[in-house]
Amino acid sequence: MGEIPSKTARALINMNVLLIGGGGREHALAWALSASPLLTKLYAAPGNAGIAEVAECVALDVADHAAVLRFIREHDIGFVVIGPEAPLVAGLGDALTDARIKHFGPSKAAAQLEGSKGFTKDLCREAGIPTGAYGRFRDVASAKAYLATQPVPIVVKADGLAAGKGVVVATTREEAEAALDACFEGAFGAAGAEVVIEEFLDGEEASFFALCDGTTALALATAQDHKRVGDGDTGPNTGGMGAYSPAPIMTPDMVARTMDEIIRPTVAAMAARGTPFKGVLFAGLMITAKGPQLIEYNVRFGDPETQVLMLRLKSDLLAAMLATADGVLDVFDLRWRDETALTVVLAAKGYPGTPEKGTEIEGLDAARSVDGVEIFHAGTTRDGDRILANGGRVLNVTALGATVAEAQARAYEAIAKIDWPGGFFRRDIGWRAVAREKESNT
Repeated sequence: MGEIPSKTARALINMNVLLIGGGGREHALAWALSASPLLTKLYAAPGNAGIAEVAECVALDVADHAAVLRFIREHDIGFVVIGPEAPLVAGLGDALTDARIKHFGPSKAAAQLEGSKGFTKDLCREAGIPTGAYGRFRDVASAKAYLATQPVPIVVKADGLAAGKGVVVATTREEAEAALDACFEGAFGAAGAEVVIEEFLDGEEASFFALCDGTTALALATAQDHKRVGDGDTGPNTGGMGAYSPAPIMTPDMVARTMDEIIRPTVAAMAARGTPFKGVLFAGLMITAKGPQLIEYNVRFGDPETQVLMLRLKSDLLAAMLATADGVLDVFDLRWRDETALTVVLAAKGYPGTPEKGTEIEGLDAARSVDGVEIFHAGTTRDGDRILANGGRVLNVTALGATVAEAQARAYEAIAKIDWPGGFFRRDIGWRAVAREKESNT
């Protein structure tokens, strides 16, 4: 028998994977990827203290595409997974495509679905995708003139990437005008150079995820998150203080409608433009009396939704990502656990403003010992044997349970074992779903 050519052999037996990112989303992805029988070695750039338990963390400037490509060549990387939105919007996917490096994540042109809220609204209008009425503005005078003709409450959004904080749901006209002033005065940097003002949609929010390979869309799972910093959904918006999956509001009928009315038309419209979308589409939805309406798109997995999705995923994540990159989702399927997963974010004091960094976190092993619990690190670093806070959202305590109430109880049982005076968390994650469960049982 002749010797297998080295390139073929590498393709068969070597799957070194580079994961870009260092937050809670990436720890959950790293945790799932590390379980794949296809994986040879996992690298993460930059990673964090939790990711370091399942991957080799490397210091790599992901904005320097030449440096990324050099690392890929030197470490025989066969596949790249791009976690956060910023490298996608900056065109890292294009640099990898040009270098013929297989990867998970859309092109720069397709990443506009998240990089520009105005782009997405225009696409919705062209493709007949249900979403709120809107206007796009590049100056404060025309924005305020439009605002004067609209009812309140109303939503003001910075057009570009603002780390989940460039959105104001204004209940008064004065509040809306203040939000416009903040955007145009540079509160969100370049992200606020253009503003989208959109109709306030009344209903219940849900998060919906689908893998897309340019032509085929495969539904993943649903989730709901808690954006406000305080109990009872009070205080300023954050990147997310907790989440659970599945979302009870997303019935099979609502999932089917979302795929038919929102996801598939988007995939078709992007392909028709010559900018096919390959990666994961994360649709922020409002479930209204009329059905699902699109609030906005993200072009990567959500954070903290990924943490609950990965705990429920039974299939091989790496295989699913490879099928997405290879354009074979039409012959691929995914299996999910029936249980509910729930995650609670532990944030550093000061978040979502200026978080306190460098405080020590203890008790993580004890917390992890609770049945059905996984702890995903978001903003952590290791100093010898010590785990230190190094960001706003720091930990995601995530639990599986037969019901939302059970998953919630396990998550908070684990949190009670964590000794971290420098942190805080919401005590009511999943409250709406828990109330639904109680109602259905009475």
